[in-house]
Amino acid sequence: MIDRRTLLALMAGGLSTSPIGVWAQQGRSLLDDARRLAGVPYVPPSGTLPAPFADLDYNAYRGIRPIAGRAAMLPQGEGFAVDLLPPGLYFPDPVQVDRLVDGEWRDLPLTPDLFDFEPRYFNDIPQTAPGAGFSGLRLRHPLNNSKVMDEVAVFQGASYFRAIGQAMVYGLSARTVALGTGGAEPEEFPRFTHLRLHDGVNGRIRIEGLIDSPSLAGYVDLTLIPGADTVMEISVTLLPRTELTTIGIAPLTSMYLKGPMHGAASDDFRPRVHDSDVLFIENGAGERLWRPIANPTRIETSAFADTAPAAFGLYQTARDYEDFEDTEAQYQNRPSASVRPVGDWGDGAVMLVEIPTGTEFLDNIVAFWRPAAPLEAGSEHRFDYQLVWTKSPPDQAHPAAIVQSRSGREHEFPATRRFVVDFEGPADGRVPDLSVSGPSQDLLTGLSLFALPEGRGTRVTFLLTPEAADALELRLILRDEAGAPLSPVWLHRWTRKRDGGV
Repeated sequence: MIDRRTLLALMAGGLSTSPIGVWAQQGRSLLDDARRLAGVPYVPPSGTLPAPFADLDYNAYRGIRPIAGRAAMLPQGEGFAVDLLPPGLYFPDPVQVDRLVDGEWRDLPLTPDLFDFEPRYFNDIPQTAPGAGFSGLRLRHPLNNSKVMDEVAVFQGASYFRAIGQAMVYGLSARTVALGTGGAEPEEFPRFTHLRLHDGVNGRIRIEGLIDSPSLAGYVDLTLIPGADTVMEISVTLLPRTELTTIGIAPLTSMYLKGPMHGAASDDFRPRVHDSDVLFIENGAGERLWRPIANPTRIETSAFADTAPAAFGLYQTARDYEDFEDTEAQYQNRPSASVRPVGDWGDGAVMLVEIPTGTEFLDNIVAFWRPAAPLEAGSEHRFDYQLVWTKSPPDQAHPAAIVQSRSGREHEFPATRRFVVDFEGPADGRVPDLSVSGPSQDLLTGLSLFALPEGRGTRVTFLLTPEAADALELRLILRDEAGAPLSPVWLHRWTRKRDGGV
């Protein structure tokens, strides 16, 4: 698995630029290409690279210095520029990149003369690199300063992409599709084989992509709209080669190591280490679900059954430097990402996969939509949605919005754990409705609700004594005295610690 901090550093590295070649293909539809691909057996890439891009370590890959005017800062319509990313290290597979130039589709063949190479890592640079191609692209736009072409999105590695809005740094990522995530069998990673970049106009730019893997071919049509929040309007067409029962639509991938719910997961100076800390769902029934993310002791997969979901997303709810105390990672400035389906996605479930980790350098959180019915071989399925990269909190749509969650061992009773959930607003007239999965509610004790000092809101606290259970589901909602909901539904999966503790 790729070290995520290394990957982020590579994706954020500057690239430079060369005159564009004249190869062009006019009038070819990438959707038609996807349909043709789906009808024939999958052909894997070679997985090998020629010199000078072969057998690179991290430092050598970073030692490739693009030459100005050849592969980066290439104008792409009004207000946009593109960097074409070199192969090597974690990115061996070629991606054909077509750009609209003077009304024609053209690609730029990769040759070593697009780059300078750091002499201490390279010598005897060949003139050609047969079989090598660019590994993806980076888009630029004057996001924070009208005179600076900031990075705004990167498409690189399998079918991953990530974006930022104003005053953000890269964090969680998205994919076109997930296959087998969290399952017993190895996960499959469809990859971009072809990207097609249209000219930017009126603050928008369109990217088309072709994806391929043993189990499916696919097509993505994406329009990027950078701003304070960066918005993507996405249409994904999937064409299965085989029956797909473990498909993930609109997957988001993030990292959670530690926070107030699981502070003992990592012994360091920082109070929190995470890109996201809450899964938030607006389901088809109109409920808002607030699910704090965990770093569990084993892989945990949660399914939130739904019909026609309104939205789901992974959110970074802590936004102050003091929440993290990390001057390098800047976790407080990492984006949240929210998926809002367009049209009726039918029956299925929002899935959350939580993978145990002892390091912040590996992504261990995935959220996606899984249709209830398998996608049959030879069929065609289209999913439209809006993906928003934002620093804004989720719209809880209730007066008693959830502020934070905390938990910790009750030291006088080692077999018991205390939970604390804080809500906005006064305590008067609010009634906590708390339950736990299992044969008995006697596992819950000490439920209380009270006002926080200086008008800071309302606190609900309770004790859980799990007895012999290894995992339990907790559910809490505030109601008024007539029973009407005043808050989103707070959900948490408790799992027993590695040492057997609570």
